Amino acid sequence: MTTSDHLSISGAELGTLWMGYQNKTMNMRFLEYYMEKAENPEAKDILQSYHDKEAKHIETIIKIFQDEGAVLPVGFTEKDVTPGAPRLFDEMFDIMHLRLITQINMGLFTMHLSMAYREDIRKLYQLFSADAQEAFDKTTGFLLKHSAIPRPPYVPMPKDIEFARNKQYMSGFNLLTNKRPLNTIEIAHLYQALEANTMGITLMTGFAQTAQNHEAAKIFLDGKELAKKIVSKISDAMRQSDIHTPSMWAGTATDSTHAPFSDKMMMYQTSVFSSFGLTSNAIGSAFSLRSDLPLKLAKIAQDTFSFAKNSGQVMIKNGWMEEPPQAQDRKKLAKGQRNK
Repeated sequence: MTTSDHLSISGAELGTLWMGYQNKTMNMRFLEYYMEKAENPEAKDILQSYHDKEAKHIETIIKIFQDEGAVLPVGFTEKDVTPGAPRLFDEMFDIMHLRLITQINMGLFTMHLSMAYREDIRKLYQLFSADAQEAFDKTTGFLLKHSAIPRPPYVPMPKDIEFARNKQYMSGFNLLTNKRPLNTIEIAHLYQALEANTMGITLMTGFAQTAQNHEAAKIFLDGKELAKKIVSKISDAMRQSDIHTPSMWAGTATDSTHAPFSDKMMMYQTSVFSSFGLTSNAIGSAFSLRSDLPLKLAKIAQDTFSFAKNSGQVMIKNGWMEEPPQAQDRKKLAKGQRNK
């Protein structure tokens, strides 16, 4: 009897593996560059460890594509990174960047696991998720030890159990009534967005000053301004509840204008971060019960979507957007048959 391991992969599994190949080959290029520049031995070990795991994952994906007779995606190669390029970001940023990458990977591969049916692919995504979790734990511990990232705001520990007694708990639009303080679930989602966008400001700064393509450079500058705007809006929302927003240090870009990464790879990384921002925003909106917060987050999502759309147009124009595998175009096939 045929086992699940010998069944052909589904369209959903093919799509998620294709996306995994894109992300992992891109991650490899960033890690190679950061490993070359790493001065702290512990940081270099963290980068090397995840690099080695990503390399093995890519080999596994390649074998699946070969076994299925599917063409291998281009993804990102050694041509997308320039060995020996000057340092673009100061020390610690490499680990901050890896931490954000693993945050995205934890969510991405957990979602991909829920779309997998073949046993070997389910186990593969479990491994991808576990390795991302391990790297996230290492990067977070390292950055906290070196005081490179602050902890989220603290709140008093609850002494009593409370239930919402009236509709005012969900109100926030009425300017004549006091908004209730943010609850801890809302704080958690807002703080994650604050942290990610603070780091995004530094990343977009470095990308903008090294981009070779004028349109790509403009996209990165727009991304920097968008991230600054999001940080400002979220900080204001937290301050209105008398919640101190910790001083967020996310490294700085050096004054180098020599590009260590290709415009194609920087644009793709920007696209991935935009998608992560939209997903996180949607989850944050779903768990925000104060009525003004979903409205604020919806405006952020609208701006992020517009930015992502503009980024995609630049990628298409410059031939940087690789198309995922797609279903057969039945109308085109039928038209070809009629023209015979």
